[in-house]
Amino acid sequence: MTDAPDGRPRPTDKWRHRGIRALVVARDGSVRGWRWWARNWDRLVAALQDEAPVGSGAAPTPSGPLIEQRDAPRLIAVPARGYVYSFYIRATFAWSSPASMRAEVLSWYVQYFQPNAIQRLTRLAADAARDLPPHRAGDLEVALQQALAEDPRWHYQRGDIVITCRPDAAVRLDERIMPALQPHVDRLVKLEYQFEEQIRKARYAEELSRQWATILNDDADDQDVADARDQMLTAQREAARWITELLRRHGDHPPDPPTTPPVPPQSRPSRSLDGE
Repeated sequence: MTDAPDGRPRPTDKWRHRGIRALVVARDGSVRGWRWWARNWDRLVAALQDEAPVGSGAAPTPSGPLIEQRDAPRLIAVPARGYVYSFYIRATFAWSSPASMRAEVLSWYVQYFQPNAIQRLTRLAADAARDLPPHRAGDLEVALQQALAEDPRWHYQRGDIVITCRPDAAVRLDERIMPALQPHVDRLVKLEYQFEEQIRKARYAEELSRQWATILNDDADDQDVADARDQMLTAQREAARWITELLRRHGDHPPDPPTTPPVPPQSRPSRSLDGE
């Protein structure tokens, strides 16, 4: 095609030049973009794989799996029997991943999955607390720990990423019930101390009787001494039986020890050491 009579390019030639110029600009932009991708491809792949880029300035990778421990933002309340009082649970979760992962990436997944873990722990605690009276916080904690021991690791997945959670829980009483329990607990503490004191006295008497029996055994030829020794051995055996029975009763009924412990059996001597 030729130019117009006035020397200016024809309209079709003008649009053709503009199209060629646009293609050249696009080609140059593509080349520059390709060069940028070529320079940063390895860094981009490492970021997508949650791995730190390898280089002279890269920090050393810590040994072992990365673990983040995080507490629940507030105490978990579950109702006790009767739905008047509640148990309060302090929950802690230890999060980790079998895959290599940066700390900030793991924190993001923890933030994403922790509400699910809190909800699951709440259901477990509510099922265990439904039939317990409000003062049995210890029983609830034992039941909850047993349930967690049966399934100690909880797994959560998003895409190809798997996150592992190890929950732990401690149970607290409702503060409104503590004033009602305080006198009862104080009484149990006092009775427990009295029981332990009686056990110490009985064991001391048993040890003393054993020592006297050993001393009297050295003079077994004297009939009076022999009779006293036999009497002391009999009393020692009866005291041992009494202590065993007392410990057995205490083991069967630990919450309510007797107000006054039973008196150990006493043996009346047939004759005294001085012959009276």
